[in-house]
Amino acid sequence: MIIFRILGKIIGFINQSIAAIGITGGVAIAFTNVVARYVFDASLVWATELTILMFLWSVFFAAAYCFKQDAHIAVTIILDIVPTKVAKVMLLISHVVTLVFLIAVAYYGYEYLLLVIDLDERSIDLWGMPMWIPYLVIPIAFSFAAYRVLEKIYIILKTPHEEVLKDSEAEQVLAGMGLGAEDKNNENVKELNKMVKDVEKKTGGLL
Repeated sequence: MIIFRILGKIIGFINQSIAAIGITGGVAIAFTNVVARYVFDASLVWATELTILMFLWSVFFAAAYCFKQDAHIAVTIILDIVPTKVAKVMLLISHVVTLVFLIAVAYYGYEYLLLVIDLDERSIDLWGMPMWIPYLVIPIAFSFAAYRVLEKIYIILKTPHEEVLKDSEAEQVLAGMGLGAEDKNNENVKELNKMVKDVEKKTGGLL
């Protein structure tokens, strides 16, 4: 549905923007603080905490975006050796477990947020800023990640079991070089593909 495509684009834009702004701002503030300390002998009191918070937001939202790109590390050695129908079921189970975990963290992160608001917890270094503001990252980022995993579950359900497993990163690189095609007349290509499969098994799918 078009509403979900629009929602997905909005979430993706938010994830990318906050991740980029967080890492850029954190590096800039840390660099400024180092210059102030060693050149002008005057440290910025608020710089360390703000840098940590910006890195924290950047990492959490970047991790949420990685669910869309399938960029998280995954060990696929078992999926590669079982029948594709079984592999599809195993993928569904792993994604459902991941979804439950993300929803649980988002929920309890929200509960903790309410507690922080009730306690009126504030930052000493950041001009008395209410701490519920930086803690917002937990329910929001994990909710975005849960939405992405829900998208993946829907895609897996729709995808035929023969096509549910993607090529490994190594196989994608080889394909980009024109070396991934199954050419029975090319012994070098066949040997290279066999080598990639062997290495995938030995590394647990981490190549």
